[in-house]
Amino acid sequence: MTHARSRRAGRRTIKSGIPGAAALIGAAALLVAAVPAHAAAGGGDGGPAEVIPGKGTSTPALVDGIREAAAPSGSAADAARGHLAGKRDRYRIAEPARDLKPVRTVSAGASETVRLQQKHQGVDVLGGQYVVRMEHKNGKRVVTGTSGKYFTGLKTDTRAEVGEKLAVERAVAATLHDLAGNRLGKGDAARAKGATSAARSLTGTARGLVVVPKGPGVLTQHVTVRGTDPATGHPVLREVYVDAKAGYPVLQYSGIKTFGADGLQERARAAAAGTSKAAARAAAGPISPSVNGSGVKYDGTTVELGLVKDTARNEYVMSDYARMWDSSKNPVTTWDARGKEVSEVEGRWPDGIKEFGSPTPSFGKDATEAGAVDAHWAAGKVYDYYKKVHGRDSLDGRGMTINSLVGVTEFGGAYVNAFWDGTKMVYGGGDEDYKTLSADLDVVGHEMTHGVVEHTANLVYAGQSGALNEALADYFGNAIAVDAAGMAMDDPDAGLLGGNLCRTKTPRQCAFRDLNDGRTTSKGFIGVGFGTDNGGVHLNSTIFSGALWDIREDVGRTLADRIVYKALSEYMTPLDGFTEGRDAVIAAAKALGVSGKDLNAVQRSFNAHGVVPGWELALGVDTDVLSAKLNTTATGAGAGGGWWTASRSNDEGSEAYSVWAGRVDGSGSPKLISPNDGRFHVSPATDGKTVAWVAYGSTGTDVLSRPLAGGPIKKLYGTDSGSVYNVRVEGGTVVFDTADLLGGRHVGYVRTGDRQPTWVDGGRAEVSTALPSLNGGRIAYATLFPEGDDYRLGTEVLDLRTGAKTAMGQLGKPENIGQTGINETGVFWLVDETADDKGHVAVRRAKTDGTGVTDLSPEKGAGALRASELTASESAVTVTDAQPDATGFNESLPKLWQFAADGSSRARVSCNRGEQSSPAAAGGKQVVWIDATTGSTDLVTRTRPAGTCG
Repeated sequence: MTHARSRRAGRRTIKSGIPGAAALIGAAALLVAAVPAHAAAGGGDGGPAEVIPGKGTSTPALVDGIREAAAPSGSAADAARGHLAGKRDRYRIAEPARDLKPVRTVSAGASETVRLQQKHQGVDVLGGQYVVRMEHKNGKRVVTGTSGKYFTGLKTDTRAEVGEKLAVERAVAATLHDLAGNRLGKGDAARAKGATSAARSLTGTARGLVVVPKGPGVLTQHVTVRGTDPATGHPVLREVYVDAKAGYPVLQYSGIKTFGADGLQERARAAAAGTSKAAARAAAGPISPSVNGSGVKYDGTTVELGLVKDTARNEYVMSDYARMWDSSKNPVTTWDARGKEVSEVEGRWPDGIKEFGSPTPSFGKDATEAGAVDAHWAAGKVYDYYKKVHGRDSLDGRGMTINSLVGVTEFGGAYVNAFWDGTKMVYGGGDEDYKTLSADLDVVGHEMTHGVVEHTANLVYAGQSGALNEALADYFGNAIAVDAAGMAMDDPDAGLLGGNLCRTKTPRQCAFRDLNDGRTTSKGFIGVGFGTDNGGVHLNSTIFSGALWDIREDVGRTLADRIVYKALSEYMTPLDGFTEGRDAVIAAAKALGVSGKDLNAVQRSFNAHGVVPGWELALGVDTDVLSAKLNTTATGAGAGGGWWTASRSNDEGSEAYSVWAGRVDGSGSPKLISPNDGRFHVSPATDGKTVAWVAYGSTGTDVLSRPLAGGPIKKLYGTDSGSVYNVRVEGGTVVFDTADLLGGRHVGYVRTGDRQPTWVDGGRAEVSTALPSLNGGRIAYATLFPEGDDYRLGTEVLDLRTGAKTAMGQLGKPENIGQTGINETGVFWLVDETADDKGHVAVRRAKTDGTGVTDLSPEKGAGALRASELTASESAVTVTDAQPDATGFNESLPKLWQFAADGSSRARVSCNRGEQSSPAAAGGKQVVWIDATTGSTDLVTRTRPAGTCG
């Protein structure tokens, strides 16, 4: 069915993320793709009940239209679990009282909504949450519906073989590697010195065992890694789930919920322990009675502000107690965080900040320019919206303090973003182009709605559930702003997010996103891995938020908001994707008794945006699949001698990874190379005769090899600490690089008959080497070495036959060296000489003797690339490239570009619209790579370039 608004063409501006080194995992949904069928069963009153089966579970994803008696007395949680136990044939939950722990019960009038957390043998199941909805009045209680995810197929035992200490080490090491990415830079000098600063810069906190619900389940140690990137100083927070049997990080993602996607900023969502100054003040009560003050917003409007008089400071401060005085006596407070770095405020309360103050109740220009007036006024407006429209008392529904920190910077400069970190809102101070991020009500509404989502469905902030999280924040943030402005829903600019933030540009030029951009699943869904925008949380959000926005225009503001809020607060659960989100909204509309006309409008809007059961199956590609649904993370692919090799899990992604190999022409059947011994076998390479790879186990990490034709597996190198990456193999020589726990990196090689590896840098702690390539008995690699009081970067070639090392010539002074490649006549590498944070690099070539240095693609000028990976054959050089300023949002993702080895031509390898990574030259112009277009991670190939894809 065609819907008029699905054809809208709006400019979509978004701050694109820089792809991380984390390999792709299925981002159509975080852990389980849900494409439920619909079925009907009898309701408790004899009428039809809708039962939507769950994917990979016997428990329904949604049951609606029932009225079944429940225990009228006792707690709502006990009544809910009693209902599930009494309907075992429907729910297939054997022991609800044992395996479902009450999380939260929300009562509103006669309605009760109970959220229950799944336990497997006493261990939390990630995203396993079930909701029971009831009515309780006149001494009777009835169940009206249920929804969520309860995983009935879990069988994994819960005895960990990897302790918390090793899990923390592996999680921190994985994070350090991701931060370093495919580059070696001057910022790595601290690591090269072997200093402890790298170790101190990141800390891991063990959170306990968690079952990741893939197939029979994967027992993991959950580790939160936070701190500062030792090379760049950027703040870091990562949620890492380490396999508790082998110690391999099977799932990792950033937890911060930002307004705009920005891969340079990974923000914390969990608040640090302790009591903030605001909380302490809230407990003590207001300093003086509430005062009505005023201030001038960025747009010149004078607005009323809720204040109190701080007698100690003899100032009026931005703490509004009046809104929540009757319920919790907690304030809405705005804090002056100017001069504070982002890393100082996320996930913790910074020292020395104060509430914005003024000697009179009328705040002046300083508070306006800082964004404090806008932030304080807007926070009150958002609180009022949720209280008056939905009866919700603050973000947690229980009157929690609302804190806004305004004016933060990054490295003393501009920070053009905003985020919710689990306890507070933080707003960047803006720059010469953008105002402070608090200067647009929809931004404030967006960030505060993240808090509402966290305290309701708690949608996991990755993949489809993360995109749904962003969509809901966009919807409510924009709804609040549009209504406050008295704007018509059919105004062309009504759907713009952040449209009022620019100092000179128009709203449409300025906006981060547009809810009227007309994107659909078939024309707009972008398959990416979790290293890019947490699996597309911003990239894909407007598909769902666009459908919600259409509903608001069709059925009216008030009804649409009630439907979406009810779906969020009573139906959705942490791992819901687009299809479950659709089902929740439709069920909520039915529960509110909407007319048939309005219900049709709701369904029509989702249909128009392609959010229908089975939509993931309709995504097209222009490539040949060599191995579908790898279901792996942080591992690449290899190719050589007519063969490919890659790591694969099972279809559910629950098994430890194994290394497989097959022919690049697709003939024959792939063969299993590695043993199924419970270890994770990753990062494979092949020359068509031998496969070499890395095995991660609970006792250490090994480099292994095996002939393609079969035979014994050889252990080439082993370490009980640190990690191994970038394996290459040729004619009996295996090359790799290692990273120790301090971040030091060293390239080593093993030849037939060697008992120990030889290190190209002699194992010197003050030197780092990384990113090797191997061809014709020569190893190319990047090197970082001391030179006087400074460090210098270069690219070298080691001839294994003679032992001679040759430094490649340079065209400038490198700040970062990227992946190397080598063939019979030339050496290729990526180089960044300007370090201007724009990410552009040159694709450089030299003869193997170091002369004839030239750029196949320059670092500056039209067509400059943001390349991160490189692979070379005798005739071609292929790189990944992401262009954040490209016209199409699809083109901001990593794509493969191929150059002739002599630089005479340049073309796209494939026009697939999803993320393309881990290219491996298979000979001539053929490349194999990992492609996420379909929403899963597939190993694919093309035998010839695709042209310009224009």
